[in-house]
Amino acid sequence: MASTAAPEKTEFHHQTRGRWLDYWEPDNEEFWEKGGKQTARKNLIFSVFAENLGFSVWVIWGSIVTAMGAAGFEFLAGLGKGNPVAVSNALLLTSTPTLVGAALRIPYTFAIPRFGGRAFTMFSAAMLLLPTLGVAYFINQPGTPLWVFVLLAALAGVGGGNFSSSMANINFFFPEGKKGAALGINAAGGNLGVAQTQLFVPLIITLGTHIFAKDPGGYRFGITLAVLMWIPFILISFFGAMRYMDSITGAKSDGKSYRLALTNRHTWVMSVLYIGTFGSFIGFSFAFPTLLKANFPNLANIGWMSTIGNLAFLGALVGSMSRPFGGFISDKLGGAKITLYVFLGMSISTLLIMAALAAKSFPLYLTAFLLLFVLTGIGNGSTYRMIPSIFSAESKRRASEFGLDPAQALVSAKRQAGAAIGVIGAIGASGGWLVQQALRLSNINFGSMNPAFTAYAVVFLAMGAATWWFYLRSSFAVSRVPSLAYANV
Repeated sequence: MASTAAPEKTEFHHQTRGRWLDYWEPDNEEFWEKGGKQTARKNLIFSVFAENLGFSVWVIWGSIVTAMGAAGFEFLAGLGKGNPVAVSNALLLTSTPTLVGAALRIPYTFAIPRFGGRAFTMFSAAMLLLPTLGVAYFINQPGTPLWVFVLLAALAGVGGGNFSSSMANINFFFPEGKKGAALGINAAGGNLGVAQTQLFVPLIITLGTHIFAKDPGGYRFGITLAVLMWIPFILISFFGAMRYMDSITGAKSDGKSYRLALTNRHTWVMSVLYIGTFGSFIGFSFAFPTLLKANFPNLANIGWMSTIGNLAFLGALVGSMSRPFGGFISDKLGGAKITLYVFLGMSISTLLIMAALAAKSFPLYLTAFLLLFVLTGIGNGSTYRMIPSIFSAESKRRASEFGLDPAQALVSAKRQAGAAIGVIGAIGASGGWLVQQALRLSNINFGSMNPAFTAYAVVFLAMGAATWWFYLRSSFAVSRVPSLAYANV
C-alpha cells in the first residue's frame, strides 16, 4: 500500500489548462522545480490581471466625480472652486465604494476555500460588469439624484473585494520563502489599477468632450466612454480564469483553522496596522483627485493639467510600484522592522503636507504626498509579509509544545493565514473610508483639512509604537514570533 501511494505524492505535471490540484506541495523543492513553479506563476499572472481590473473599477469614482459637475450634476457644481457642499458630496461618493469593498473582503476570502480560486475569480470578474454598465446608463440621465449615484458607487465596491480573494488564493500557491515577493507582486498588480484608472479615465473623459463638445453632454459622453472601456478587459479576465487558472483541493477549509485565525490576537493587531498602510493608500488614492482640485484649483488653467487626474495618478502609481519592494526587503530584513520605519516616515510626510498647505506650495504638497504614497506601498508589502510569518511561527511553536505533526501544523498555518488575510484586508480597507471621512468632516466642521492631517500624524506614530510593542520589543515579541525580527522565515 505504501509503495503505491508514494508515487502519487511525488509526480506532478504542469498543465496550461485549469484544473483542481489534488496534490500541491510548494515547500518541497523537487516538486517546486518540476512543474510547481510554472503552475504557481501561471495562476499569479491571471490573478494579477483580475485583481487589477477589480481595483480599476473600485476607484473609478475618484476620477468620475471631478467631471460630474461639468456634466450637469448640480450636487457637484463648484468642486473646482472648493465649494464645501460639492467637496463633501464628492468625498461621500469616493468613500462609499471604499467601505463596501472593505466589507466584501471577508466573504470574498472565505469563498476561496468554498468554491476554489478558479471559479471565484470568474465570478468576481463578472460582477464588475454591474457597476460599469450601471454608470454608463445613469450618467446619461441628467436628472438622476445623488442617492442613485451613491448606490452605484456602493456597487463599485465589488472590485475592492477582489483583493482578499486573490491574495488568499495566491497565498496557497507559493512556498514560504517566496510568499513576500509573490504577494507583493499580486497586490502591486491590483494597486496599479488605481494609477491606470486615474491616468486614463480623465484622458478618456477629455477625449469625449473633444469628440462631442465641451459642454455637459460632452462630459457625459466622455464619462460613458471611460467606464465602457473596461468591459472588454473584464470579459478577457473572466474567460482567462475559466480556461487557465487552477484551484487547490488542500485549500479547503477545515473549520478549526479559521476559528484559530479569528481568535488569534495577531489577526487583530495586524488588522490595525494594515489600516495605517493600506487604509492610507486606498483612502488617499480615492481622495487625491478631489484634494488636488479643491486645494489647488488654479492648476486647471495650466494646459495639459486641465484634467487634474493627469497628476493624481502619480500617487497610486508610486504607491503600487513600491509595494513589491516592501515585500522583497521584508523577506530579507524582517517585516516588522520595515513596518516600524514606514510608520515613522508616514508621520513626517503628513506634517510636510500640512506645511505645504500653509505655504500654499504645490511642489512641496505633491512631493510630500508622493513620499506618503511610496511609504504606504512599502508598508503594504511589509505588513502582508508579516502575516504568513506569524502563523507559520506559531504553528511550529504549537507543534513543538503539544507534539503535533509538523506537516499538518504547517497546512493549518497556511489556512489560518488565508483566513487572516481576509479579515486584515477588510479592516485595513475600511481605513480608506475613515481617511476620507476624516477629511470630509474636517472640511465641514473646521473649513480646513489640517485637523484631519494632524490626527493622521499622531495615529501613524501610535501604529509604529504598536509594531514595536508586539513584534520587536526584546524577547517579549521575538519569543512568540521569532521570524518577524530576523531575516528569512
